Amino acid sequence: MSAKPERHYRYYDLIMAAYVCILLCANLIGPAKAAIVHIPVMGTDFSFFAGVLFFPLSYVFGDILTEVYGYARDRRCVWAGFAALAFAAFMAWVIVALPPAPEWRDKQASVEAIFGNTWRIVGASIIAFWSGSFVNSYVLAKMKIRTRGRWLWTRIIGSTVCGEAVDSGLFYTIAFYGVLDNSFLLTVMFHQYLLKTGWEVVITPVTYRVVAFLKRAEQEDYYDTDTDFTPFSLRA
Repeated sequence: MSAKPERHYRYYDLIMAAYVCILLCANLIGPAKAAIVHIPVMGTDFSFFAGVLFFPLSYVFGDILTEVYGYARDRRCVWAGFAALAFAAFMAWVIVALPPAPEWRDKQASVEAIFGNTWRIVGASIIAFWSGSFVNSYVLAKMKIRTRGRWLWTRIIGSTVCGEAVDSGLFYTIAFYGVLDNSFLLTVMFHQYLLKTGWEVVITPVTYRVVAFLKRAEQEDYYDTDTDFTPFSLRA
């Protein structure tokens, strides 16, 4: 008996490419600058790494992929993002380590400041992304079955709350435990978690529109009733 041919989707490859692009930019460009915003109502200043503004978009794409195409196809995108981050980290290490040309020596310090992250931070970023993304996708897929496809907003927000909690908890613990004071570390972790989760709540109406468009265009609304939820597979 011949295997069932894999279905072709018009937009899946484009969404995967956008997902990996956002992930790389958020992790490579975002940490290069720490920003500060004054909140008039509270009378306080809020500090954060600029990448936090864009990294939650990867979770938006994860929600869209799982909701429309299913957990297994989102799993492929997560692994593609994992491989891209790992290669980008290796490439950055090689470029920083290469001896600079004489006319470039005065710029070496800037290159190291932007691309010279320690392996502890790089490892924390990759592990946190991988774990949080799979938790996000798993929760959304299971909630979709439980709610019978109703109340999309509940699984968008619910999966983000779970996925971002795992992501933030792992990243800050692996990257900064023992380096920063514990109380300060918890404060930073909590603020970043609130910012990332709140950002996805705000963008939920856009997620609704994209999901509705893709379901119509692809003629697909996948339910993971018989899915093998192991993260260690590329099978769709």
